Amino acid sequence: EYIRSYYFNKMEVIRFSSSVGKFVGFTELGVKNAEAWNNIPSILSAMRAQKETYCVNHVQNKYAAVLTKS
Repeated sequence: EYIRSYYFNKMEVIRFSSSVGKFVGFTELGVKNAEAWNNIPSILSAMRAQKETYCVNHVQNKYAAVLTKS
């Protein structure tokens, strides 16, 4: 799962979760931004592609590294 969170003053304002597939806001400003960002297909497709870039292609390497150290 790919999660990207945005914080302001140590409080999570907005989060993209690949399992949900969209942005979710946690504050008034975050909810407004989430609604705006969820209506822009290019932003959503870019965030969904991040899962492929960071998670799917590297999980086997990270998993193998953890197993060899234990």
